[in-house]
Amino acid sequence: MIATLLITILIEGLVCAGYAFRYKKPLRPILVTCLFANLFTQPLLWLVLETLFVHYLAALLAAELAIVGIEAMLLYVVPNNRLRWQDALILSLAMNLASFFAGWFLPV
Repeated sequence: MIATLLITILIEGLVCAGYAFRYKKPLRPILVTCLFANLFTQPLLWLVLETLFVHYLAALLAAELAIVGIEAMLLYVVPNNRLRWQDALILSLAMNLASFFAGWFLPV
């Protein structure tokens, strides 16, 4: 579980960095928000997947959609991130798509 958390933080941190540089947003607060969001949402994902293992794919999809929403909300409400709601949602979706596809293909 620690390995997947670290890989997720690395991948999503790279997406955040790319986004911040591309759109001239403050890197540090966005990275800190991403880190804390993942410390909350990763255990939530593990809990959902372990609890609903019989319906793994449905649980994974539902959990990932909820995580995109939660992380977007966190990115949006931190004023130092200077993100509009739609920007936070796009960034969260990009972060989670990148980590989802990496996780799907990595043997962790």
